[in-house]
Amino acid sequence: MSRSGSKARLQGIVPPVVTPLASYDELDVEGLERVVFHLLEGGVHGLFLLGSTGEGPALSYRLRRELVDRVCRLVGSRVPVLVGVTDCAYAEAVNMAEYSARAGAAAIVSAPPFYFQYDQVDLLHAMETLASISPIPLYLYNMPGLVKTTFEVATVARAAQIENIRGFKDSSGDLQYLAKVLEVVGNKHPEFSILVGPEHLLSDALMLGAHGGVPGGANLFPRLPVRVYEAYLEGRLDEMRAFQREMDRIGTPIWNGYGSAPRHLIRLKAALAAMGLCSPNPAWPYQAVAPEEVKQIAAHLEASGLLAKS
Repeated sequence: MSRSGSKARLQGIVPPVVTPLASYDELDVEGLERVVFHLLEGGVHGLFLLGSTGEGPALSYRLRRELVDRVCRLVGSRVPVLVGVTDCAYAEAVNMAEYSARAGAAAIVSAPPFYFQYDQVDLLHAMETLASISPIPLYLYNMPGLVKTTFEVATVARAAQIENIRGFKDSSGDLQYLAKVLEVVGNKHPEFSILVGPEHLLSDALMLGAHGGVPGGANLFPRLPVRVYEAYLEGRLDEMRAFQREMDRIGTPIWNGYGSAPRHLIRLKAALAAMGLCSPNPAWPYQAVAPEEVKQIAAHLEASGLLAKS
């Protein structure tokens, strides 16, 4: 996936990896190793670092670089590693792109710059300039719920024509929007990868023609979304839907329980801690879930077969 190399399309299940933390600016190194190997053993097709699930924008640049180094060394050439470089400062995005390339990452991923408001001309210029200087391919990341700016369908279509922009991850949760992107881009640029973010939409997105997904729940149960994807490829659609239902059954109480939506990241880390994979510490200023909530999460995981019974 180097800039001068093959333009083979990225496809399959590329989980957004959590960032295990020992403290607000220190990696839980052993936990990171366990999470990475847990994902690889689940058969995933790539790893995405420093996205929303990885709490990327909340982490220091020093810690981000250490994370990229460690994961690239752990993974080697087994699957491509993609690194989120979303930033308000162009120089910092470029710095992370160059560092990621040196560390062995296959590609970078960027959502629109946040804080200031941008129109589509600005947005296309931002992605084109970043792609032009990045030594590895760029994937666009549509995350309007967090950055407040959407890649319009026409902008994605124009971006697909730009050298070194190789794909698109949509976390809008809008299947009609995704279908339009696939219609406009898919036929003209078959090598351009289109992935869906929200895991509850994975099977529906595949049926529309998406090339895979970036499901946060794969940190807990990597094999399930892989099975959804494999069943789809083999035309076993009833099995695909059954695996999707199982994924939803396990994941929904984690994402939607106890209060507002942003707490799903805290609950995900609590679930991973209950499974013995990594620390429960979220990025600052979030705080770990209360003991009673941890018990309820652990009970749900045990009932779902993800936790050894005591």
